[in-house]
Amino acid sequence: MNRTLVPLALVPVILFAAGCGSVTQTATPSPADTVTTAPADPPSTPPPTPSASSVSSVPSATPAALLPPTSTKEVEVDRAVSTQPIVTGARFAEHQGFDRVVIDLKGELPGYRARWVPELVQDGSGDRVDVKGGAYLQLTITPAVAHTEAGQSTWKGGPIFQAQLGNVQNVVKVGDFEGVVSVGVVLDRKAPFRVLEQKSPNRLVVDISH
Repeated sequence: MNRTLVPLALVPVILFAAGCGSVTQTATPSPADTVTTAPADPPSTPPPTPSASSVSSVPSATPAALLPPTSTKEVEVDRAVSTQPIVTGARFAEHQGFDRVVIDLKGELPGYRARWVPELVQDGSGDRVDVKGGAYLQLTITPAVAHTEAGQSTWKGGPIFQAQLGNVQNVVKVGDFEGVVSVGVVLDRKAPFRVLEQKSPNRLVVDISH
């Protein structure tokens, strides 16, 4: 198995906050480029209160630090945007009781789906990604791209980013194909998770219990 090692010690820590998401919802549209794998931020600060255009299934957090997730239920949020947002990178870090993966975005918050898959497969080619784990969680972001109009990648590195956290072992750039960006999370074991929406700058957060 080939892995790309990411020197986390050289990347600064960036602080931000989080809230929670579940079930399928439809929302109307509601702008910091960060790439690769700077550690994700501690969850001690509450996220902003959702606006009228925010998804109703993503409540704001309490001022206290977030507890680990408790549900393994898949999450899906549909959202229309005026312009496809750009994925600029992924970050991850370990927190008390859970690991955090952050997908940084430039532009509006898109729709997304988090689901369990038997293995990670490259979008477009259908080739299996050569990573092994006890469980695989895939985040599909749409509409979204991870490249410029000239075809240059806006999410540098990878496709496999080694994490080696409490449960998250790898974060994988699975696809950037036809307006869909897919991110795979390789776990030691299947565990409860949640998807959070954050703004200023926009980003999607996936917390996964240890």
